[in-house]
Amino acid sequence: MAAIQFLFIVLVPLVIVAGAVVTLFAVGALFDALEHPDELRQRIEGAFRRPQKAGKVAGSDHYYRPYWI
Repeated sequence: MAAIQFLFIVLVPLVIVAGAVVTLFAVGALFDALEHPDELRQRIEGAFRRPQKAGKVAGSDHYYRPYWI
């Protein structure tokens, strides 16, 4: 019984503090979105945009040739 009381005394404040921190972050994100809606739109579009393709190495028949060859 004492272990249950101890866990209750320890866990309830931790849950309350964690909830308060999450709430503060959510409110901050809301105010940021309200102040900068264009940046929010860019972030959302950037999350769904495909990454750029990796660059290719130029072959031997490429038009560019270094002058020291």
